[in-house]
Amino acid sequence: MHPEVVADLESLNTTLTTVEKVMDLDELRSRIAELEMQASDPELWNDQDHAQQVTSRLSHAQSEMRRVTELRSRLEDLPVLYELVEMEEGEAQTAAQADADAERASLRADIEAMEVKTMLAGEYDEREAVVNIRSGAGGIDAADWAQMLMRMYIRWAEQHGYGVEVYDTSYAEEAGIKSATFVVKAPYMYGTLSVEQGTHRLVRISPFDNQGRRQTSFAEVEVLPVVETTDHIDIDENEVKVDVYRSSGPGGQSVNTTDSAVRLTHIPTGIVVTCQNEKSQLQNKASAMRVLAAKLLERKRQEERAQLDALKSDSGSSWGNQMRSYVLHPYQMVKDLRTNVEGNNPTAVLDGDLDEFIEAGIRWRMNDGEA
Repeated sequence: MHPEVVADLESLNTTLTTVEKVMDLDELRSRIAELEMQASDPELWNDQDHAQQVTSRLSHAQSEMRRVTELRSRLEDLPVLYELVEMEEGEAQTAAQADADAERASLRADIEAMEVKTMLAGEYDEREAVVNIRSGAGGIDAADWAQMLMRMYIRWAEQHGYGVEVYDTSYAEEAGIKSATFVVKAPYMYGTLSVEQGTHRLVRISPFDNQGRRQTSFAEVEVLPVVETTDHIDIDENEVKVDVYRSSGPGGQSVNTTDSAVRLTHIPTGIVVTCQNEKSQLQNKASAMRVLAAKLLERKRQEERAQLDALKSDSGSSWGNQMRSYVLHPYQMVKDLRTNVEGNNPTAVLDGDLDEFIEAGIRWRMNDGEA
């Protein structure tokens, strides 16, 4: 093998070995065995929420084990591919060399993606994620832009096999949405998607302007960790004002016929949460309470972080403002303003091809941003 190839294989082995140590494969095997035992308990499904949590964690753990095992297997196979190259001649050797180099490049990308996952070690990183999207400046274009972002994240989740549950969609009058709240239901979604938080900017020729002028629109993305029973977020029912009303916008047969939509107002903080996507008022209230708890947990975390920041001389590490631009005219580009990662295919990104930007965001947070 060429010395450059040998050095690269050694580098890949070093990175993958570090990943395996951080993941602690022995502990992962034990966790899988424990979760398999819980999943086989016939009484597990007496508690639907707990059962779904167990099966989701088991599926995620098995997937992680499968991925790292496959990476190790592919790395061990690479020297054999290069040995086969040396046995060929002429055009066959050229083709075999190209195949081996392509597999090495693909393996490097997959190992680096796995390495990024090991960086998710924050207090709430392993939680599922509550995603809130709100239209900002830009009128009808901003409402359309908010709906495009919602579709982008749901498409990304679907492509990875992650479940999504939409809690609330507030439709704008002409097109698009004023706001939406949905949960991405898989482990480590908060740690993964929290780097998407901030203001997203779209530049394009407005489809709503009969003069075909260029329009800049803004939408805000907020990502919260799903609250668990260990978080001690106690909500006094006497401090929550509950309003019920008839759902609006597109929906199923029963959505618009009864007063099933619920609006919760947390009186001490002024936080308002709505949910209108379930059939019953009871289901909507339960979903809205989960989102309210997530918002109160985030408020508590921000207060604690503010106290810590007050002790630091450098407070310029915030990245919660404008963080990514999507340009559809006069040229095609998506650029992350924190990591400087950019691409020239915004259509693919808006169709859910987000991994490169998310992975770069996680690395940026680890190295330069907030821990």
